[in-house]
This record gives sequence, C-alpha cells and structure tokens, in this order.
Amino acid sequence: MADKIVRVPQASNEPILDYAPGSQEKADLLNILNKMKSEIVDIPLIIGGKEIFTGETGRNVMPHDHQHVLATYHMAGTKEIKQAIEASQNAWKTWSVMPWESRVAIFKKMAVLLAGPYRNIINAATMLGQSKNAYQAEIDSACELIDFFNFNAGYLQEIYAQQPAYSPNGTWNQVEHRPLEGFVFAVTPFNFTSIAGNLPTAPALMGNVALWKPASSAVYSGYFLMKMFEEAGLPDGVINFIPGKGSIVGPKVMESEHLAGIHFTGSTAVFQNMWKTVGNNIASYKTYPRIVGETGGKDFIVAHESTDIEVLRTAVIRGAFEYQGQKCSAASRVYVPRSMWSEFKESYISEVAKIKVGDVEDFGNFMNAVIDKGAFSDITAFIDYASSHKDAEIITGGKYDDSVGYFIEPTTIVTSDPHFKTMEEEIFGPVVTIYVYDETWSDILDIVDATSPYALTGAILAKDRHAIQLALEKLRHSAGNFYINDKPTGAVVGQQPFGGSRASGTNDKAGSIFNLIRWISQRTIKENFLPPTEFPYPFMDKE
Repeated sequence: MADKIVRVPQASNEPILDYAPGSQEKADLLNILNKMKSEIVDIPLIIGGKEIFTGETGRNVMPHDHQHVLATYHMAGTKEIKQAIEASQNAWKTWSVMPWESRVAIFKKMAVLLAGPYRNIINAATMLGQSKNAYQAEIDSACELIDFFNFNAGYLQEIYAQQPAYSPNGTWNQVEHRPLEGFVFAVTPFNFTSIAGNLPTAPALMGNVALWKPASSAVYSGYFLMKMFEEAGLPDGVINFIPGKGSIVGPKVMESEHLAGIHFTGSTAVFQNMWKTVGNNIASYKTYPRIVGETGGKDFIVAHESTDIEVLRTAVIRGAFEYQGQKCSAASRVYVPRSMWSEFKESYISEVAKIKVGDVEDFGNFMNAVIDKGAFSDITAFIDYASSHKDAEIITGGKYDDSVGYFIEPTTIVTSDPHFKTMEEEIFGPVVTIYVYDETWSDILDIVDATSPYALTGAILAKDRHAIQLALEKLRHSAGNFYINDKPTGAVVGQQPFGGSRASGTNDKAGSIFNLIRWISQRTIKENFLPPTEFPYPFMDKE
C-alpha cells in the first residue's frame, strides 16, 4: 500500500425512492413503521462504546399522536459529561493518527448501510419521532445523509491534495492536515436527521472526536444512527452520544480545556450564547475553538411581474408548507406585485385548500404535525396575533388543534405593512406572510434586504433577465443560498452547499469542502536536504 495512491470514486447523489402505491419500498416501510410503533425503546447514553443508563429520563412521543410514547431516553449529567470528555480524549490518541483510507472506509460503509438495511429504520424513526412524511424523510434521513458520507470522503482527498506549489532544489515543502487537538461539540436540531448525522461525523471523518448532543425531541432517530455508526466499525469513543438538558450539557462541555470546536445547528439565540460562553472561557482552552453554526432564517420569495402564476404558487406552497415549515430554509415572507395579486390569490387559495394534514402513515397527507407543545404554542401565538391585527388578514388556514397531535393548518397571512411582525420574526412553522407591493422592483428589493437580520435562503421569480440581474446585485448579501425561479428550500449535497450569513450563521457550507476545512489544523513541514554549514551570507563578504 505504501507505493499505491488510493482514490475514492467520485460521489453521485443517492436516488430518491418515491414510495408509489403498490411499490415494494412502500410496503417495506409500512411494515417497519408498524413494528417500531409497537415498541418502546429505552435509550441510553453511549460513551466510549458503553451504554449508560442514568435514571434521569425524558420521553420521545409521536408529534401527530402525542399520547403514543416511542422511547424513554436517559440524560447526561455532570459525571457523564466528564466521562464523555475522557472517552473522547482516549479515542483521539489512536483515531487522530489512523490512516485516512481506514477512516474513509468506515464512512463509506455507513453510506452502504444507510442505503440498505438501515434505510427503512432511519426513515421510519424520522417519520414517527419527527412527524415527517415518507417523501420528506426519504430526502432527509436517507438520501442527504448518504450524500454527506460519500461526498465528504471525496472532499477529504481534495483537502489532503492541497500541498505547497513549489519546493526549491534541495528542499521539500509539505503541509500536514491534522485533526484538531481536543474534541468537537456537535449540537444538532430536530428537523433534519441528515444534519444530526453530519454534524458529529464530518469532523470525525477528518480524524477528530466528538461529543454529540442531539435535540431532545429527536433522540429517537439519533439513537438508531449511533447503532449504525457502531455497525460500520466506528471505534468506541470517537462519537459520544450524550442527550440531556441544554442548560446542563452545554455549559459543562464548554468549560472543558479540551473543547476544540463547535458544530451547531439551531436557534440564533442559543448559538450566540454559546459563542459568548466560549469568549468568556477563552483563556482556559488548549486551542482556540473553531465555531461553526447554522442558525435561523426569515427566508423570502420575491415575485417579479414577469413570472408565471403557477410557478409562484407552487414555489410558495412547497417552500412554506413542506415539513410544516419547520425548515430553516422555509419560505416565510413573500412579495407579490399588485398587478398579479388578484389572479394569484384566487389560484393560490384554491390550491392550498387541497392540502391534507394528518398522520404520517396516511401517504395522502402533504403536512403532518409540528414537533412539540412548545413549538405549537409559539406558532399559534403568531396566528392569533395576525387574526386580531388591523394590518393583517388570514386568507388560508388559521385553525389549529393539539388534542391528538400538534396540528396547524397551512396558514397564509396577507399584510399591508412590509415590516409587520410576521414579516420580520422567525416563526418556524406552517405560516407564511404575503406583502402585496406597489413599489418599483428596485425599491422592493431594498425592502427585502433591509427587513430581516437573517440571510439564509431566498428566491426570486422572474423571466425578465434585467430584473434577475438587479436582484442578484441588490440581494447579494441577503441569502447564502439564492434561488432563481425555484423555491428557497431543498439544497442538495454536492450541488448547493448550504449555509447563510448575518444572523443565520457562519456560512461554512455544509456539504462542501469548505465545511471540512474547518475541522483541520495545518502543519507546514520544510525538509532541507542540503543544510548550510556556515552562518555568513554573501553580502557580508569584503569588496
């Protein structure tokens, strides 16, 4: 092997199964759903490869049937966090120096396991525990995570291939792409199982070790991912699974001198508080922590008068209401020109009326439940505010019911104020607000840019190329992922690296080489084959 260059084949995106009526994949998925529903899993911490049951527990329920318990999960306390840090540092000694080919082999096997025997398990866990329909689960927890594993393996090689351009005669210049010295704290959200899987594994692929705190409402799917990691051959202690209360886990982890990085997806407020904590502790760390975060969004769709009604209607419905709007990329504010409003409104209301909301096992449902009671209360408060305000009108939905599941109708607010509360504040649910504009195209683009502190995703719909070009210029910093004649959701690994700036995060682009670069620390090595033997330089010679 020493004289052989090993290359991982170029990755391609995992094909998406459609679960059509009568298909074998639909039958298989329904079978595993029924099986998993019939069991209550007792989920431990996993630290250094050992299962730890603390007795301090929480529950995972089905959001669309919140009396149905899927799992109890054990929560980490101070003792277990200390154990996880120690386990990670023990694992670091061998994992950080393991040949990259061996690390890649493990992650390529994860991709194979997820494409095969774990596909239905992880999809079903995501459907049941996070109330995601079969198609949304397939895109997320299967295809996107498979893509992360495969594409990241290729990006790793691109990074390692980056070497100094020149070595003068008699010398050899090299760059070693080392793992970070310490551990990475991976804090993951409920809404994407693929993100939950990628945040601890992307640093681990590069030779790092991780402490993984999953969202409390998504411990269920996270546990099955951990079992898959173990089956793929990931050594004990490389990723340590520590569910628990954020108020306990976060501060204890971040006070460790071994904190070398944070890989985060979640709310802007939590991320900013974590950054402050790191700042306060900065003198105590062995190395300055890398901080990578993807946070909130207030994502827009701006329609130009040259666009088609049907294109706009579909972009808004899919962008705003897929997965109940619980995507950081979801369309939350829409700008429609007055000239097309009447025709669009009629068509849009008619189409939204066709949306069915309910259980994930009814494949006719386009929408399901929001994640939990807290989210339900927060989202419905926005609806109640709009329903009683003089500057707003609700033209679709507006009703909600949590008696069985946390169900909210696809709600559309129309406002006369471009700075109305629901145009500016993140909602993270199936609520979209439309502003019907009389302003010029240039002026409305200025309003879009100035309305929100976020800059995650955005879309403009137009056939007029001059309008498109002006939007590209004026909205240059308004969205890290910018879409032309498409909805602002659905970024694909290897195609649209994902991330935003401003209050939306550090824009380190998950699904690209630029994210993985954050998890290495370079060492430059110069070897001199003809070292000098005397100290004087030629300029010192006498005339």
